[in-house]
Amino acid sequence: MSIVVGILVVVIGVALSIALHEVGHMVPAKRFGVRVSQYMIGFGPTLWSRTKGETEYGLKAFPLGGFVRMVGMMPPAPAGARRTGRGFFSQVIADTRDQSVEEIRPGEEHRAFYNLSTPKKLVVMLGGPVMNLFLAVVMTASFFAIGLTQQTTTVASVSACVPTATGAPCDAADPAPATAAGLQPGDRVVSYDGQSTTTWRALLEAIDGTAGRAVPVVVERAGQEVTLTVTPVDAERAVVDAAGTPVTDADGNVQTVSGAFLGLSPTLARQSLPLREVPGEVGRMFTGTAEAVVTFPAKVWQAAQSTFSDTPRSADGVMSVIGVGRTAADVAGMDASVLDRVAIMLSLLASLNMALFVFNLIPLLPLDGGHVVNALYEGAKRQVARFRGVHPLPGPADVARMMPVAYVMFVVLLGSGVLLMVADVVDPVKIF
Repeated sequence: MSIVVGILVVVIGVALSIALHEVGHMVPAKRFGVRVSQYMIGFGPTLWSRTKGETEYGLKAFPLGGFVRMVGMMPPAPAGARRTGRGFFSQVIADTRDQSVEEIRPGEEHRAFYNLSTPKKLVVMLGGPVMNLFLAVVMTASFFAIGLTQQTTTVASVSACVPTATGAPCDAADPAPATAAGLQPGDRVVSYDGQSTTTWRALLEAIDGTAGRAVPVVVERAGQEVTLTVTPVDAERAVVDAAGTPVTDADGNVQTVSGAFLGLSPTLARQSLPLREVPGEVGRMFTGTAEAVVTFPAKVWQAAQSTFSDTPRSADGVMSVIGVGRTAADVAGMDASVLDRVAIMLSLLASLNMALFVFNLIPLLPLDGGHVVNALYEGAKRQVARFRGVHPLPGPADVARMMPVAYVMFVVLLGSGVLLMVADVVDPVKIF
């Protein structure tokens, strides 16, 4: 049941991300007077729809995206222009123009999208990606606020003696350094050897390399700071598995690891992360996602190789919606508290929204970035014309001429999506 709930959470999260992306386009378009005829989540046959005002809102059969139909996305052919060629793409360009013009009602030419100024076009087309960026920030902040159950610097227990290399019971006559120094369960380690220790990892890093040396350690006990002196020993300890059983090699020998040993174990507690670190985390997400987009063709090829060979799938490989769902199922099935699983789900959805933000900025149709580039080109032409004193100013950019690029991109994206779906079924990415 928890796995089903986890998948539903991600499905709803993905649908919400797509829906709000389209809201980011629709709201400014309506604000600027453009008639929005449809707001749809999904593609294919319509499952449900309702018309409110002049807009039809609905759900379609395949929830793999969404769209907002804004009247007049493509301007008519420039005055005096003649159709060139009789090929497939020439027909596509002509049909796209005709369909766009047919959507405009008589007397509402001023409400066509192509008549908007360049700044307004940019606001409309960037509204969707910016909405996904906003969601990524909100979800990351929520993840930080909830936090995760993790090891803290508060002492849960103190070892009675130094462990043996074989995993056998240790000798009480050889007390652990923490016990000899007087550390107690409940103490919170504030600093070690003069270094502040706000996390368990920081404490371990401070202890490392101090074997055989007397070191001051400050702990908070009953609301007061107490300074103790510990002398870690260089101990060889048995490597144990999750159940605490010593791990052996092929010959049956117990595997060991050596290092400075103090004799403390941490308590587990939920710890929120500082919200001031959210911008840095969002920046790292953006950089990582941008790198993934740049290397997207190579990663799709790697996924194909892994799917049809014995090569293991890379943990940082790209995934389809199916892969995201499987990851959500893994999260839902984790041996962790509900809040921990919710936090990880939020982190996963934040990454997804960052991917939608970056991916939609690719400057090619049919993605939002393609319309942004056309709007910038149109605005640049008009600015040059103003500078040169040319009148009348150039008309809207002939976006329909880019439809062949849009068709090629659609085929590439569709093929990549299907390939990744197959890969996520046959050889899914293992994150956990």
